[in-house]
Amino acid sequence: MITSAPWMPHSDVGEDSSPKWNFREPNRNDGDDVYRLIANCPPLDMNSSYCNFLQSTHFSKTCILAEKNSEIAGFISAYQKPDEQNVLFVWQVAVAPFYRGKGLAFVMLKALLGRKGLENITVVETTITKENEASWTLFQKLDLLHGKLGEVTTFLDEKDHFKDKHDTEYLYRIPLK
Repeated sequence: MITSAPWMPHSDVGEDSSPKWNFREPNRNDGDDVYRLIANCPPLDMNSSYCNFLQSTHFSKTCILAEKNSEIAGFISAYQKPDEQNVLFVWQVAVAPFYRGKGLAFVMLKALLGRKGLENITVVETTITKENEASWTLFQKLDLLHGKLGEVTTFLDEKDHFKDKHDTEYLYRIPLK
């Protein structure tokens, strides 16, 4: 089942309030479009298109698509941690270049957290590389909204875990309540 959250004007999205946004769960038909969106969003890591199909099907209840004029403008992939069902781990946030800098990622994240079925989420986690300023800004904004109680720790180290093939990933854990 595809669900949509009604568009509500938000000051961060500025002039993009018309025509209307559509926020919805992804589905099987969205996998390739999500793959192409992420390909256009460096520095995001590319996964296989099969991974994006799995996100759009198996994890659809914890992922969100933003569409405008029938075009995918943004995508957040996330999942509930198997051993901590109250934790939503945000895997990737992708916003098409044309829609960046307008607050779309934050509106998508809030819409996802407000989705029916995710009422038990009390913590958001994500990993971010040091240079990904857009992600730091997004999650610091979420942290500020919820009392600035978030903590940052090293999750996967560049040398110890990635063997110098990937930048260190820092875990940002943000309590929501």
